[in-house]
Amino acid sequence: MPRFSVIVPAYKVQAYLQESLDSVLTQSYPDLELIVVDDASPDACGSIIDDYAARDPRVTAVHLAHNLGLGPARNAGLSRATGDYLVFLDGDDTLAPGALQAITDRLKATGSPDVLVYDYARTYWTGELVRNSLSHRLSEDGPASFRLADRPALLGMLMVVWNKTYRREYAEREGLSFPPGFYEDTPWTYPALLAAESVAVLDRVCVHYRQRRTGSILTTSTRRHLDVFDQYDRVFGYLATRPELERWRPVVHRRMAEHFCALYADPRRLPRAARAEFFGRASALLRRYRVPGPRPLSLSRTDRIRHALMRVGARRAYRALSLLRSASLAAGRAGATAWRGLRETALRLHYRAQRLLPLRPELAVFSAYWHGGYACNPAAIEAKLRELAPRMRTAWICDPAHASTLPRETALLRPGSAAYWTALARATYLVTNVNFERTLVKRPGQILLQTQHGTPLKRVGLDLQDRPAATPTTDFAGLLRGADQWDYLLSANRHSTLVWEKAVPSSYTTLEYGYPRNDVFHRATQADVLELRERLGIPPGSTAILYAPTHRDYRRSRPDHLDFERILRDLGPRYTILTRTHLTYAGSASPEPHPRLLDVSSHPSVEELCLASDALVTDYSSLMFDYASLDRPIVIHADDWEAYEASRGTYFDLRAFPPGAIARTEDELVDIFATGHWQGSRSAQLRSSFRARFCTYDDGQAAERVVRRVFLSQPASPIVPLEDRRPTPVTQANSSR
Repeated sequence: MPRFSVIVPAYKVQAYLQESLDSVLTQSYPDLELIVVDDASPDACGSIIDDYAARDPRVTAVHLAHNLGLGPARNAGLSRATGDYLVFLDGDDTLAPGALQAITDRLKATGSPDVLVYDYARTYWTGELVRNSLSHRLSEDGPASFRLADRPALLGMLMVVWNKTYRREYAEREGLSFPPGFYEDTPWTYPALLAAESVAVLDRVCVHYRQRRTGSILTTSTRRHLDVFDQYDRVFGYLATRPELERWRPVVHRRMAEHFCALYADPRRLPRAARAEFFGRASALLRRYRVPGPRPLSLSRTDRIRHALMRVGARRAYRALSLLRSASLAAGRAGATAWRGLRETALRLHYRAQRLLPLRPELAVFSAYWHGGYACNPAAIEAKLRELAPRMRTAWICDPAHASTLPRETALLRPGSAAYWTALARATYLVTNVNFERTLVKRPGQILLQTQHGTPLKRVGLDLQDRPAATPTTDFAGLLRGADQWDYLLSANRHSTLVWEKAVPSSYTTLEYGYPRNDVFHRATQADVLELRERLGIPPGSTAILYAPTHRDYRRSRPDHLDFERILRDLGPRYTILTRTHLTYAGSASPEPHPRLLDVSSHPSVEELCLASDALVTDYSSLMFDYASLDRPIVIHADDWEAYEASRGTYFDLRAFPPGAIARTEDELVDIFATGHWQGSRSAQLRSSFRARFCTYDDGQAAERVVRRVFLSQPASPIVPLEDRRPTPVTQANSSR
């Protein structure tokens, strides 16, 4: 008897069915049977299913003689299921990698509940992946399993069959089955949750719910949307046979009202000729099953009125309320637009007036990463400036969301505010690692320091003119106008100097001083490292691998480079992975939870992450050049070098001059760590050559050199030779070198 019976109905999904079936059959947990039901699909679904059944004995092909719909197709799969638990998956959706392993682990941890609810993410045709906005309701805090009465908010989740797994014996005992018609999930999911003796949750995305560009069957205009009334009749009919579940009638009634209002508001679903009938039948059902007394859960005033108008059948009043609400929202948007226009005009005049006033010689304005927080080279320079020139006043441009990263001694400038434009107009010193506003007018006497934020491996500036895939909207003339405002350009090494002076030519002065953000690599102590590791949650004695890939110009969505669960399983318990998503993918779905996987994407300081780690795994990120200053092992995972080089272009072949071992596949990456090659003599030799070429000036004194030259007009201190430097070592507990 298999652990899982995965039931997949298929109708007109030939373009997606193979991906769906592969997502099941390639799961790391293989104890399953896959029952695929061809609902008399007129396309190639039937032959695809037969091909899979011929290749894999776990696949059972079921062919229906006539098209019956999702419900009867699922029932046909149910009748053949023998697994402990039932998993439903639509033929155009997919299981997330590792989903079944995570589900079975959670089932064991929660005592084999009747129902386990897990999360999903919508996958759009654009490549965007968006997790369910109600995922917080799946928190695993509290009892491992419970009755629905203990977590009633679960009824507010999407009431579909495929975001849950069901104990087969429980489903058979309750006589659960699917009716014909649209919204067939409704009479299954409500009874399944309401009657369950034990329910558990899994806070993990297990299903990728495809959002097709052409929509789904539920977004087509047809009278079949009126099937929803029969489905709720079935739900309340079930409740009538179970007096002990009577308490749930008000909650289900409220959810039914929400469902009806949502369907009625969607112009894609109901044909115009059916709208009056829909409203009338909705009104009748809401009256029939209404329970006197207070309404459960909180409702907005507008929703209470909408539900009441639909219940009493006041269609004209309901329509008037909807029109009034739409008009109010439109008026609000128009008013906001007008206000923004007036405000922007006033701020432009304010900026122009401020530029007529004298510069403030003791004011320096800093920014990093497009209004991000206190970070990178500007942060290191700002801190050193306050140390060496305490008379200076500093201000930092950043969004309020990052305000907590600023030291108390520097002022916050909110982008676009009056104070922001005043500072840009009056500050003598401007420091950034990207660019200021294109509307910045640099005044005589102002000094602008461009620090950049990485040694360029990939092509930049004018060298991208023949790379349209990497820069489809780059304004090269605007780029050069911005560079014409730079007084100084900070360079980390001679390679960077040669690249920037050719790729972004202008009259600035290049300062070959090293990167101030890397000074900490020579100043931090082992006590600092131990404190960082404890704060991040790295277990004592664990080997911490920092995984920090860069973005891909040839992809819109974030690539999933590594199967973390598999790697951690193969490497064993003494390894911990710190994963950091590139900032261009901020807001994308986090990796699935694992006790030895720490998502550090939102950690404000990448330098701290470097110090806390024992090794770096990256692909083509400029972080490798900084990490080399630490003289710690680096492993390159170059699984798509040809595609990356073809789309973006690089200044040298990283494979011919790497900072350490190179893995071209995930298997090779695991082998490099399992065999110790990551910290072997050959890796050390490669790193030594790499450091000699790219870490020429990173000696721990870069920030001081910048401050003395740019702000104090003093001579810069000499560079400490590479052989005399002593970067912060790894902690003794984790060093085996």
